Amino acid sequence: MIARRLAQLGCAVVLAAATTLVGALPAGAHSRHHMPGTTSLAMLLAKDGSGFDRNPNDFDIADNAVRAVLQAKPNSPVAVLANGSVALTAFLPTDRAFRSLARDLTGSSARSEAAVFSTLASTLGVDTIESVLLYHVVPGATITYRTAVRSNGAVLSTALAGSTLTVKVRCRSVSLVDADPNDANPRVVRRDLNKGNLQIAHGISQVLRPADL
Repeated sequence: MIARRLAQLGCAVVLAAATTLVGALPAGAHSRHHMPGTTSLAMLLAKDGSGFDRNPNDFDIADNAVRAVLQAKPNSPVAVLANGSVALTAFLPTDRAFRSLARDLTGSSARSEAAVFSTLASTLGVDTIESVLLYHVVPGATITYRTAVRSNGAVLSTALAGSTLTVKVRCRSVSLVDADPNDANPRVVRRDLNKGNLQIAHGISQVLRPADL
């Protein structure tokens, strides 16, 4: 059931342009005191290599998901993650987060990161993985954690056309409200990855769900 609901999102892969913040972020979300760098998030992910390991807190599965989509669909909007001259903020699920999603989809736990990735690829397919990745990207804004903790209630338009996230802040802890009200909201567990560049990322504890599953 979950796989079918996610698969319905596969057709919505047009990159959302223009305004990306429906709710107002505090002043300073776009201001910079110096020229930002252009190291892309794809380059950041690639620094760890393309293999899998036993660290549940890094982003090997996200990295391989991006690679798989771009290999199958070189013109995918996901390619924006490799263009460091384009400002964006990505919320990257950790490997543990993807393991949890695979367990929800199949009812069983994979033994390795490679097995998790294989399970997701075979269960969801490249189009749905593409849509899920786009739902984790907020184009047009470099949102630091400092800005995020002052943005309770802000609505963020994502790169998945027509989809939004809502920022929820409690005791200086940032979580994201996605389209599935029945599961725990993903929390930011790693902050300001690639800081100083136009593209910035924050690691999150669960995979964002663009539909009520």
